[in-house]
Amino acid sequence: MISRAWLLPVIYRLSRWSVGIFYHASIDGERPAATGPVLFVANHPNSGFDPAFVASCAGRPVRFLAKAPLFGQPVLGRLLRACGAIPVYRRQDDPGLMDRNVGMLAAAQEALVAGDAVGIFPEGISHSDPSLAPLRTGAARIALGAVQACGGGFPIVPVGLVLQQKERFRSRALALIGAPLGWTDLTEKGIEDAYAVRELTARIENALRQVTLNLERWEDAAVASLAEAVYSSEFPASGGRSERHRREAAFADVLVGLRRTDPRRLKDLLSSLRQFEEFLSALNTGPSDLDRQARPRTALAWSARQLALLLVGAPLALLGHLAFFVPYQVTDRIGSADHLERNVRSTYKLLAGAAVYATWIALLATAAAILLGPWLAPLVLVALPVLGFVTLVVRERWREDRTRVQRYLRFRRKGDARGALLIMRLELAQRLETLRFTHTG
Repeated sequence: MISRAWLLPVIYRLSRWSVGIFYHASIDGERPAATGPVLFVANHPNSGFDPAFVASCAGRPVRFLAKAPLFGQPVLGRLLRACGAIPVYRRQDDPGLMDRNVGMLAAAQEALVAGDAVGIFPEGISHSDPSLAPLRTGAARIALGAVQACGGGFPIVPVGLVLQQKERFRSRALALIGAPLGWTDLTEKGIEDAYAVRELTARIENALRQVTLNLERWEDAAVASLAEAVYSSEFPASGGRSERHRREAAFADVLVGLRRTDPRRLKDLLSSLRQFEEFLSALNTGPSDLDRQARPRTALAWSARQLALLLVGAPLALLGHLAFFVPYQVTDRIGSADHLERNVRSTYKLLAGAAVYATWIALLATAAAILLGPWLAPLVLVALPVLGFVTLVVRERWREDRTRVQRYLRFRRKGDARGALLIMRLELAQRLETLRFTHTG
């Protein structure tokens, strides 16, 4: 099976490209060694997109475990085999095939012994719940079954995918690479040792909880994010995105703790945060932006640079918007269909978009060849993807710059409001600091 994974290096590069196009993706944490066996374990919030994101984090090709019914599909099945994917037989798919998982374990262990990277989603399902689903024991059994043949322990690396608007194109996505698990005390135990399997599974779950955002309810996500932004504005995070994520998770625990022990205090906190958020919305700004008060000369020079950039890019962006209006609308409608669950919409958008945009570019190239001459078709095939990328960059730059200009003008007009908000932010941050250390669940 290993020798037939001829498409794996290509898919790895396509994965990095697709994640970067669909999301504003950020990766934080230290990648493991580029060679040698490694087992990646990750949460599974986003169906077919998750393997691509984990592969981007790995920095190397990864062979994933995938549910067995996918291998029965004519095209997708061939693609999965060419990528070295390993079929998993789940009880909910067909209880009668569960005994075939012995072969799955052997194949995954063989890949690790060969020095490959293997990826698995221990929850066993893709879902849109606000917290991790109970973990299955497959990852632990794969590791314990391969450790002796690998000559000892190898890295088991947790990857947390934090996607709060996962079905939205160009939304922000964060992947956190955790530290490899400590499991040297279990490496002498075999796959038949029930205690070792349970203990390693528990350690994998704990590691995943450290790099994911586990909420009691989805409404807590926005509150925890705002609380972290307020807090970090006064007490900057020294550890980058990882530290900010840990703070956000801590504030999610604060909400859980207050909801159970002090509902009145929770209500007061939520009221204060919402009031602060409303004031910020009126100024179209964020908590940390209150500190940025540019001088008129600096603002003028910055505006001149941005205007020059937009004068060059705006005509191209307009042309790209017109050229790709039809495939964009078609892709959005396909990926937003009511019957699709949240955890598969981004996958549908990506796959449908690849097909729709490729077809549309081919049609435009054909039309150009018929109307203006065959020499123009290759030029259109090359120029249109470049135009699409330029359009994407310019549109996002324009939105960011427009927001900055509006914020600057409002701050210039409402200096007193800014001062009052700075005081309010400080008081909120101090309250959050107290709660963070006294009401974490």
